[in-house]
Amino acid sequence: MKIDPKDFRVPEGKKVRLKKWATCTKPFYKSEEHYKGLLANDVKELSHLQSMLYAGNEYSLLLIFQAMDAAGKDGAIKHVLSGVNPQGCDVYSFKHPSAEELQHDFLWRTTCRLPARGRIGVFNRSYYEEVLIVRVHPEILRGERIPEELNAHKTIWEGRYRSIVDLEKHLHRNGTRVVKFFLHLSKEEQRKRFLERIDEPGKNWKFSLDDIVERKYWDQYRTAYEECLSATSTGSAPWHVVPADDKLNARLIVSRVVIEAMEELKMSFPKLDRARRNELQSIRKKLTK
Repeated sequence: MKIDPKDFRVPEGKKVRLKKWATCTKPFYKSEEHYKGLLANDVKELSHLQSMLYAGNEYSLLLIFQAMDAAGKDGAIKHVLSGVNPQGCDVYSFKHPSAEELQHDFLWRTTCRLPARGRIGVFNRSYYEEVLIVRVHPEILRGERIPEELNAHKTIWEGRYRSIVDLEKHLHRNGTRVVKFFLHLSKEEQRKRFLERIDEPGKNWKFSLDDIVERKYWDQYRTAYEECLSATSTGSAPWHVVPADDKLNARLIVSRVVIEAMEELKMSFPKLDRARRNELQSIRKKLTK
């Protein structure tokens, strides 16, 4: 059974209700060994596509990952991009803004980290935190020093959605393709993964009491994600809702979405003009003497 990225894409203008989107789907692999083989083939294909992206130096690719805690963002990034040349890829994880970042608009700190031409950029959390965690915890806005007349609760989120969509359309017009993933995890699966982090010593470092505190806001986060996905999934920068209860399946879906996005760029290695070919042949003759 082949993976069709369109099955997970949020159409532009669609009102999202996450209860209607699966957190688990029929596996695209028959066994763990089969999964490893499928992923290895995807990793090899991604490596080839990245080489053309880097050599062409025209397009760039921005991958954005958002999810509830323990949904598998780190694992998806680690496994799917395991064959990518580190020299052509940058991964950033955005946490609480620094004092300097709070002196700028909410897009400033991520804009500084956008991928250059020929490169892949990965945002593990992103500017979308500003319409997710900040929406669930509006008290955070007080630290952002937004003028009071611009901080009306009813309009600030719509304004931020518009700023985000405008930014992503601008990036698309200038050669950066934006692909967004929401790893859709069930509350029960999150509970199981939290317990694993407590029970397995090698995973203790991943767990903190803050995770349990945020779990209490599950319904509020779900509403914030629904509004966000509905408002910011566009034809040029679509959201993909990836069932995340099965980590292996989620990684295969993510890899196919990334591959399709890169294939749509119709890239090829740069063609040399006659002068450059003659120059290389001249150099070759010197090297073979």
